[in-house]
Amino acid sequence: MTSPPPKSDRVPATWLFAYSLPGLPIAAMGLPLAVHLPNFYAVDVGLGYFVAGAIFFAARFLDVFLDPIMGVVSDRTQSRWGRRRVWMVASVPIMSIAAWLVFMPSPGVTSPFVVATFVLLFIGWTMLTITHLAWGGELTGDYHERSRVTASREAAYIIGMITVLLLPALIQEQGGDKFAQIASMGWFVIVTLPIGVGVAVLVIKEQQLPPVPHLPLRPALKAIWNNGPLRYVLVCDLISGISGGIVATLFIPMVSFGLELPREANWLLLLYFLMGVIAIPPMVWLARKLGKHQTLVLHCLINAVLIPCILLLPKGELWPSLTLWLLFGLNMSVGPFLFRAIMADVADHDHVETGQPRAGVYFALLALTNKLGYSCAIIASLWTLAYIGFDGKGGNAPDTVFSMMLLYVVPPTLISIVIAAVMWRFPLDEARQRELRRILEERSAAGTAIGARVGHTLETEEDLPADANAPAAKPAE
Repeated sequence: MTSPPPKSDRVPATWLFAYSLPGLPIAAMGLPLAVHLPNFYAVDVGLGYFVAGAIFFAARFLDVFLDPIMGVVSDRTQSRWGRRRVWMVASVPIMSIAAWLVFMPSPGVTSPFVVATFVLLFIGWTMLTITHLAWGGELTGDYHERSRVTASREAAYIIGMITVLLLPALIQEQGGDKFAQIASMGWFVIVTLPIGVGVAVLVIKEQQLPPVPHLPLRPALKAIWNNGPLRYVLVCDLISGISGGIVATLFIPMVSFGLELPREANWLLLLYFLMGVIAIPPMVWLARKLGKHQTLVLHCLINAVLIPCILLLPKGELWPSLTLWLLFGLNMSVGPFLFRAIMADVADHDHVETGQPRAGVYFALLALTNKLGYSCAIIASLWTLAYIGFDGKGGNAPDTVFSMMLLYVVPPTLISIVIAAVMWRFPLDEARQRELRRILEERSAAGTAIGARVGHTLETEEDLPADANAPAAKPAE
């Protein structure tokens, strides 16, 4: 039986709405990057699977290095706007220009130009997503309230995905070509990005934290390495990224040629994400009852059962596929919002160990592993398609199509089983997280009291005078 969060830790509904709004353009950018743009640049722009795979891998790989840099920089930022909001605002013009270039390319555009546009895109993308994730982890310290925060953001993500699926589907029905469909996604990002970020930074007051003393690189890395719960999350998030990257990259070929439903791909995705929005409230309730990592395990086991059913679907028949994707959708939102809610608890563990609030670093690590998995999956998937001789325009032999289907089904199924096995043993539950918050609150109260006597605010134990520097209990990993 769980107890409700203290009133001070309850995030107001207006804050949840404002915080979730940037999720619309984030999702509108993220879904095409994973699902539509690799095949669009390979087939329609004419770069080919091998070149497109190399470009997307290189851009994603650069993003892997940008994430931890942004995490450290945002953690150390001190401004009248706080640590997170200033970077979110700065990302808007960069991402808007990049969206225009990436989503509206000219036919026959050169590879170096495409690389440059994607580099610009990922610079702005990192500035926005890392600070947005870290800010969400700092809105509340309550174990279950964090699920509510990440679930609201996930709902906005899914609504953004639904919208960017509807736009090209509607344009397709009106006879618009692939370039017009992709451009509509870019315009959605350009319009919603300044609105979403503007509302969030104006409505929500960011928590003002005192300057954090410098933690040398070696102790900082050692604290990360010794963080046992972090290892669980990063390993699972890495292989989850591999699974997601395979599914996203191969979804269009799988539906178009494996299921022989080329015009229904966007509608299957639309149903998938719509069911995801509907399922979020009951999934938040389930996580409150079972615990976050236990609910994540259940989500993975359901995936492991459902994914192989794709091979049993009759070709060219829409309703069986719609039924299966409806079930996928009811289960889809659990993993993304729970991984982020769990990482906020892991950041508390590090805060207790090091005395420093480093949520930016920890959410950067979470983004890094997922993107690394995605980037490896994208290049492996596209190069495998090239290796087996798969043609995105059609005319493939049955064996070639079946090989593509196996690549779509087998790795994600096995990965779901591995994640379930690992997260079943995850050591941070509700009781341990609340003990971490108790330690942090006691330190903060002690630092404020001592600071009032000496004329400044203190944050870490090492700065306290000896009479107030009693050691705190060290939580188990």
